Amino acid sequence: MSNQEKRVQKEETDDDPDEWEQRIFSTGCADENARLTDCYYEKKDWRQCKKEMEIFKECWKKHGNNNRTDTKDA
Repeated sequence: MSNQEKRVQKEETDDDPDEWEQRIFSTGCADENARLTDCYYEKKDWRQCKKEMEIFKECWKKHGNNNRTDTKDA
């Protein structure tokens, strides 16, 4: 088995959350993020995902992530 095949096999069987997943889960808004991402993937236009964006933003604020990431309202 080649190194490439071993890497692919490991990726397919690795159920541990990666760094990105851990960061998203730690925000408390992983589900909202997934729905927003899915909406964009399906529609290819952020303007058509305003409802999902508002839900995500409310979750983000509710969990205090603005303070954690030093984001500012525009």
